[in-house]
Amino acid sequence: MTTMTDTALAEFKMPDVGEGLTEAEILKWYVAPGDTVTDGQVVCEVETAKAAVELPIPFNGVVSELRFPEGTTVDVGQVIISVDVSGGAGAGASTAPEPVTEPEPAEPQGRQPVLVGYGVAESSTKRRARRAESVDAPVAAPEPAAQGQGGLNGHGVRPLAKPPVRKLAKDLGVDLATVTPSGPDGIITREDVHAAVAPAAAEPAPQAPQAVEAPAPVAASAPAAGADARETRVPVKGVRKATAQAMVGSAFTAPHVTEFVTVDVTRTMKLVEELKQDRAFEGLRVNPLLLISKALLVAIKRNPEVNAAWDEANQEIVQKHYVNLGIAAATPRGLIVPNIKDAHAKTLPELAEALGELVTTARAGKTSPGAMQGGTVTITNVGVFGVDTGTPILNPGESAILAVGSIKLQPWVHKGKVKPRQVTTLALSFDHRLVDGELGSKVLADVAAILERPKRLLTWA
Repeated sequence: MTTMTDTALAEFKMPDVGEGLTEAEILKWYVAPGDTVTDGQVVCEVETAKAAVELPIPFNGVVSELRFPEGTTVDVGQVIISVDVSGGAGAGASTAPEPVTEPEPAEPQGRQPVLVGYGVAESSTKRRARRAESVDAPVAAPEPAAQGQGGLNGHGVRPLAKPPVRKLAKDLGVDLATVTPSGPDGIITREDVHAAVAPAAAEPAPQAPQAVEAPAPVAASAPAAGADARETRVPVKGVRKATAQAMVGSAFTAPHVTEFVTVDVTRTMKLVEELKQDRAFEGLRVNPLLLISKALLVAIKRNPEVNAAWDEANQEIVQKHYVNLGIAAATPRGLIVPNIKDAHAKTLPELAEALGELVTTARAGKTSPGAMQGGTVTITNVGVFGVDTGTPILNPGESAILAVGSIKLQPWVHKGKVKPRQVTTLALSFDHRLVDGELGSKVLADVAAILERPKRLLTWA
């Protein structure tokens, strides 16, 4: 990843930050020529076809040259920055860098994606400020407030929180000592941590979205439209480009079939309200998507043949004995589908916790490439946009995708009388090479039956 030249310059090359990726776009430089950098310091953020990733420099020295401007797509293996390591400790660090024992904690990035099923995040998150000053001391010691581990509060007492909540606080850069607890006996809950992020996100972040939305090199190749412009051209790259290619490939290689069912989910909505008051779900996100996810998992358990993949090269159907449940998320960078690993083995509270972590990570722009690989089936909740349903395209390599429409009060025949009931429309798209009409209908009917009478979760699960 690094090479040395005769002029005491260390060269840092674009690494493969995913699995087999060939290129990445430089979104933002955090350093400039003349800046001092230390081993482990993040120098830039790049976007691959799967995610945005921050790159740390592996040696000490002074930045000599940034080889590419922001907005440039660079092949893996090309030198992106050169650093003068001739001065003192810098040279030694370049050949044998010491490990960073206390890495600087990752902070949420300044994006505001929409997680399909949760809606728009309440506020954008804070992004790391650019390092403009020289760094003379090691960057190993982060600020106390960024640890999120829960130091002593104002009374000299360690805040009370469960391990998953402490991990969430650490990931979000929240100091538990500054969080106001709302749980019993002064315990800090997940909602308390999320609430603490909101005011912090309101602080000025002057460099947050500009590098992602409109990097200077892009503007050069696509002139900004004036007030009277009739067209605007937006370069297709990164996640959006990869998604477009994947969707075209999926649409024209897998024969899609979509079936629909309209279902009364009044009892499901009542159960959602009941679970919010249940101590087992305290501090967890409980919403219709949770029960819809569980209903789909139960339907797959009853009809396991639907959870498969088509291996074109070997002409085989690959049956999956696990479910990595994808949740579609619309972000400014494009559509991403992170998935919950082994969702089939999770209890309802565990599934709620996993969904909560998924949405928090997506809103912070920290979804890793690994979190978007290996999915088996997907849910996309288009109802949050106020539409009834859609005909979703399969995520490549998967056999089925369930679209959930908006839940509305509608006149419905219930127990022989027309009454206002909460109703939604479900749409299941599936690969007809793997799933025939009978199997697809059974899966969709099972999901609808559970949502109509959610107590079946207890008997069918």
